Order: sequence, then C-alpha cells, then structure tokens
Amino acid sequence: MTRDTLKIVIPMAGLGTRLRPHTRRKPKQLIQIAGRAMLSHVLAMFESLPPSFEVEYVFIIGHLGEQIPPFMAQHYPDASVHYVEQQEMLGQSHAIALARAHLQGPMLMVFADTLVETDFSFLAAEKMDSVAWVKRHPDPRRFGVAIADGRGRVRRLVEKPEDTANDLVIVGFYYFRRAEDLLAAIEKQMARDVQLKGEYYLADAVNILLEEGLRMRVQPVEVWLDAGTPEAVLQTNRYLLSKQANQRAPDPLPEGVAVIPPVYIHPQAHLSASVIGPYAAVGANCQVERSVLTDTILEDGASVKDVVLQTTLLGEGARVEGRASIINAIGDEKNIRG
Repeated sequence: MTRDTLKIVIPMAGLGTRLRPHTRRKPKQLIQIAGRAMLSHVLAMFESLPPSFEVEYVFIIGHLGEQIPPFMAQHYPDASVHYVEQQEMLGQSHAIALARAHLQGPMLMVFADTLVETDFSFLAAEKMDSVAWVKRHPDPRRFGVAIADGRGRVRRLVEKPEDTANDLVIVGFYYFRRAEDLLAAIEKQMARDVQLKGEYYLADAVNILLEEGLRMRVQPVEVWLDAGTPEAVLQTNRYLLSKQANQRAPDPLPEGVAVIPPVYIHPQAHLSASVIGPYAAVGANCQVERSVLTDTILEDGASVKDVVLQTTLLGEGARVEGRASIINAIGDEKNIRG
C-alpha cells in the first residue's frame, strides 16, 4: 500500500518570555509537565493519525533550539525530523515559508505549546482542502477566530478580533491537503506586506486561500490546553495528572511519606517525611525532605527541604529551604532559603 507523507510543522522558535525564568536556559517545549517534556505530550497527540500516513516532522527552531535535536535523538530515535532555524521573529507565516524545501503534499501546522484532545483518524478520508480545529471561548480577543457558516464551512479568519461577537477560536491546529498552496498564499501575503504589529500571521495567508476558493471546515474540540505561562503549565499539569494512572515510586514508599493522588513521582526521586499531592509532579533526582507539595511541579534535580509549596513551578536544579509559600516560578538552579 502506498503511503502519503504527512508533514507536521511545529514552529518553536519563540523566546518563551511569559515563562521566564524557566526559559532562560531551555526552550519552553522541554519544560516538564506531568513527568514528561511538553514536546512529548505534543507528539503523543499524533498517535491517532491513520496508518496511511508516513509522518515527517518539520521543527522551526530558534531560541535555545540546539537542545531539541539531542532530545529527539534520545527519546524518538526513529522519528524523521527536519530542522529549520528562524532567526527573526516575524510570525507564523514567515516560519512556514522558511521550511518550504520540506513542504509538499499534506501537512499539519501545530503550535508547540498547545494540546488538544482530538482523533486524527478522520484525515484518511477528509474531502475538504483544509481543516481548522476550533473551540468556543468567552473572550476570543487574544486569539484568531473562524467565521463559519451553518455547515461549518469557514468564510474568513480574523486574528485578534476587537469584539467577542465571533467566539469560535482557532486552537493552533490546521490541516492543508496541499502545502504548496499554502506556501503560494504566504508568498502573496508577504509581497503585499499583510502583517500585524510586525508579524505575518497565518490567518492572513489562509484568507488569501479562502478568497481563491479554498474549501475549509472547522473541527470542534472540547479540551484545549496550553503551556504558555506558569499558570497555564500548572493547569495543564493538573489536567494531565487527572487523566493518567497514579504513578509513584519507590514502591513501597519510604516511611513517613504520604501520597495524595493524582501525582507523578519519578522512580529516581528521593523522598523522606513528606506529603506529595494532589497534583504534584516530581522529576528525576529530586530531593524532597520534610515538605508538603500541592499543585506543584519539581523539574529534574530540584531540591526542597522544610517547605510547604503550593501552585509552584520549580526549575531544574533549583533549591528551596525553610519556606512555606506560593511561588509561581523559580528558575533553573536558583537557591532560596527561608
């Protein structure tokens, strides 16, 4: 059976400023959520793709992007991945244009800090030229929205609308039957200099295609998560932990350690006299001593002693001692003593 090659384009060149200090030393795609890097959760979404597709990834990297290839080589050695560097942050369309050498035939465009629950198996029989995944949102003004008719056919996309009249928000997933058509529209967009605040948004390229007769429909989703801010990371962590089986180690737990599920505890974490959970994720080689962790992520190598932490994201190698508080973000290898 002949298999079509599906290109999955994932722009990930952003600076991750809303996640600092965690993104000063690693890209936001490698921040850990529920025991795995955000990028691993993104890639897991594609397990439902139909077997008729052979998948090739196209990663648009930038800030600290040199960390992505070794991560993929270690965790996904069999994946076919092309890397393209975006040195100037000129928007989504610009990123896709840089990858033109790798884009032929069907493609998915996916944001690297976005998770949805969807079944991609329908793509094997999809008749439309394009699909946009959407979800209704009470305040769509921060997003792009789809204006669709009663049959779900898209008439126009609007980036960051000024009002809330159209609430069908595009969640960062697009399918195009022909990547070549999208690239041609992006060329026209950039030639016309259609941009917003210095960035070329994909919505404007899609509007050019719609004007030329593109048949696009919406695909609603119920679950849409992101990891663009510390608060969003923790919210996504809560959801993912609630969906997966309780994972804890070592088994049996050390004396004096209590676990309140759902949690994730890496087998190489070291615990003593502590309460872990609910909604806590503890990475490899973490040290947790006489502490209480609730709604908290400890990335690999973090250390806490005599603390009560709630709603906290603790970076790799960070250390906190003798402090009872809510700390939204502590970056990698930071030390705090009460």
